[in-house]
Amino acid sequence: MLEQIENRRSIRKYLDKKIEKEKVVQILESARLAPSGSNTQPWTFIIVESEETKEKLTIADHNQKWMMTASVFIVCVADIRCRISEDISVRLDENSPEPKLKLIIRDTAIAIEHILLEAEHLGLATCWTAWFEQDAVRPILNIPEDKYVCGIITLGYGDEAPNQRPRKKIDEIVRYEKW
Repeated sequence: MLEQIENRRSIRKYLDKKIEKEKVVQILESARLAPSGSNTQPWTFIIVESEETKEKLTIADHNQKWMMTASVFIVCVADIRCRISEDISVRLDENSPEPKLKLIIRDTAIAIEHILLEAEHLGLATCWTAWFEQDAVRPILNIPEDKYVCGIITLGYGDEAPNQRPRKKIDEIVRYEKW
């Protein structure tokens, strides 16, 4: 697995090649199996292949035109309802004070990382994008206000091979027993 972790890059240029359905299913299965706090599994994934919808999402995601070269978008949505049992009105966005928002974002981020690594394992490329406002993305996909879009993953066959970016040395990021 360390090889896939080492080789994974954020790809912003894709080949014009359709992804096999079984690969998309396998990638989603990897996300389904991700761990979550109290096994809440707060995630939902919306697969987008329509050029029209992809274009709207690209515009909402700071008009990053390179996104349109990807075959598939996976919109990753976190659901706070798994942590709030009462039927109360909740609206989530970038400024929400709701403490449980951090928990569902954390858990959904784990599932997203599973997607990125499984895609790499299958010979596919990805980029996790999140340069958008909730209010710009939600209406495109009819996502309710009590859900939080954690990211839009572009997925496809990569058409570039960026060099590895510098990483800190292990002794710069690890401490033992105390700070």
